[in-house]
Amino acid sequence: MEEAPSMNRPTLKAPVFDEVCETTGVTLTRFMNEVAILNPEIAEITTLFGAIDTACKAISNLVKRSQLPSSETLGYQGNVNVQGEDQKKLDVITNDLLKRALRFTGRLGILASEEEDEPVDLIGNAVTDSEEIVIDEGEKYVAVFDPLDGSSNVDAGIPTGTIIGIYEHDDCCEIDYDCVDEEDCTEQEAQCLANTLQPGTNLVASAYCLYSSSTFLVLTLGNGVYVFTLDETIGEFVLSKPNIKIPEDCKIYSFNEANLEKWDEPMQKVVKRWREGTGKSGERFSSRYIGSMVGDVHRTLLYGGVFGYPADTKNTNGKLRLLYEGAPMSFIMEQAGGLSTTGKRRVMECVPEYVHQRIPLVMGSKNAVQEVIDEYAESDSAY
Repeated sequence: MEEAPSMNRPTLKAPVFDEVCETTGVTLTRFMNEVAILNPEIAEITTLFGAIDTACKAISNLVKRSQLPSSETLGYQGNVNVQGEDQKKLDVITNDLLKRALRFTGRLGILASEEEDEPVDLIGNAVTDSEEIVIDEGEKYVAVFDPLDGSSNVDAGIPTGTIIGIYEHDDCCEIDYDCVDEEDCTEQEAQCLANTLQPGTNLVASAYCLYSSSTFLVLTLGNGVYVFTLDETIGEFVLSKPNIKIPEDCKIYSFNEANLEKWDEPMQKVVKRWREGTGKSGERFSSRYIGSMVGDVHRTLLYGGVFGYPADTKNTNGKLRLLYEGAPMSFIMEQAGGLSTTGKRRVMECVPEYVHQRIPLVMGSKNAVQEVIDEYAESDSAY
C-alpha cells in the first residue's frame, strides 16, 4: 500500500453566529450558507450537503419504520454485494436513495459505494448504463460512501449510520470499463479511475449520519467537526455541538475482544495492558463495544476512547474498507484532535489500490492511539 505525500490543506474560515433564532437554532442550511460566504472557493460543496441533508432524513425515516409489518424494507434482497455480504432490502434502497439525491446536484461526477462493484458515473439527470464515463467540467466532486453501515443490526434496534467522503477530481475524463483490469488503459482513463482512488489527505469533506435515539449528522470541511441533531418538529438538522474536540486521554476501548487471540502481537499487548491498568496512562480501561462503527466512533468522539478493528489471522488485511469507512472517519477523527492508524501508517495517508480495499484501523484519543503506534514501531510483526 502506497503512502500519500503530505498535503497542505487550505485553512477555512469557520462561521460564527452572533444571532440565533430561539425556535430553530442554527440549521444545517444556514451553517452551509455562512461557510459559502466565508469560503467562496468551496461554495459549490454546499449543494452536495443539501442533498446529504435530504438523504439522511429519508434514511432515518426508513430505518425507524423498517420493522413494521407493512414496511417494504423488511428482509433480504436475495443478492450478494461485492463484499460477499447478503444485501438487505434496506441496503439496496438506501444506496439508490443516496445516488439519486447526489446526482441531481449537478456537482458530482463519479461515486463509489460499498454496495457497488465499480465506481458509478452520473450523467445529466440519470444514471447511465453506457460503458463510458464522461465527466463534465461542472461536475467537480467525487463521492464515496457506505449507505447504511451496520445494516445487519437494524433488526435488533442497534444504531446504524451512513458514511460519506467527498473528493475533488481534476479534469474531464472518459473511461471504458473494459480497460479497468487491463494494462491497455489510456493515461486519461487511468487518471479517471484514480479520481476514486485518492488518499484521505485529499478529502475536502467527510460526514456521517447516526440513526439512534436521535439522528445526528456529524461533518467536517477541514476546519473542525460539527454535530447537528435532527429536530423532527421542524424537520431540520440543527447545530448542537460546534467544533467538538475528543479528549486526549481516555479510559475506554471499543474492540471486538472475541478476536483478541487472533490479532497481531503488538495489538494484543496494548489491549491487555489497558485492561490491566498497566498501560502508559496507568488507568484501568473499560470496554464499550456496540458492533456498529458509526455508533462506536460517535461515542468515542464525544467521551474519549479508542475504537479499533485490527487485522487478525482470518482478515489479515483488516476488515474495514479504506475508501468508504477508514478514510472519511479518520478525517473527522483527526479534525477533532484524535489520531487514526493502521498500527504502522496514518490511515489518511494510505493510497487505495482498488475501491474495496480493506485495512486494519485504530482511532480515537491521541495518547492512547499513540501507545498503539509506539508498540507497533517496536515490533517486527507490524502490518
